[in-house]
Amino acid sequence: MPVVRSSEAVTHEIHGARFISYATPLSGSKELCAWRGEIPAGTKAPLHTVNREEIFHLLAGELLITLDGRTERITAGDTVIINPGATLGVENPTQETAVSWVTTSIGLQAELADGSVITPPWAN
Repeated sequence: MPVVRSSEAVTHEIHGARFISYATPLSGSKELCAWRGEIPAGTKAPLHTVNREEIFHLLAGELLITLDGRTERITAGDTVIINPGATLGVENPTQETAVSWVTTSIGLQAELADGSVITPPWAN
């Protein structure tokens, strides 16, 4: 039985945010990846288009989520479903760090506006 202890989670940082990965192929997952995201106050991630569905659940704080050009303020307890091919932006306009839980399928990639592709190590 694969159990990932919090002390074994792997941390990555990109675009000012921290991603703590728990479920990945390296930890024994066969189909899904899951991580906790920490989005510091004032962080604005670049718009990116995802190739996999993501389920984004906000555990603490508030964020502005832009999905295909439409911006919504979400608060703790809200969940955003991001379909494959959607363009996503995340901004924390508050003075507190926001904390999220994200689940997706293995193989997630994100294409930035400049055409570059990011393959997050916490989702592959």
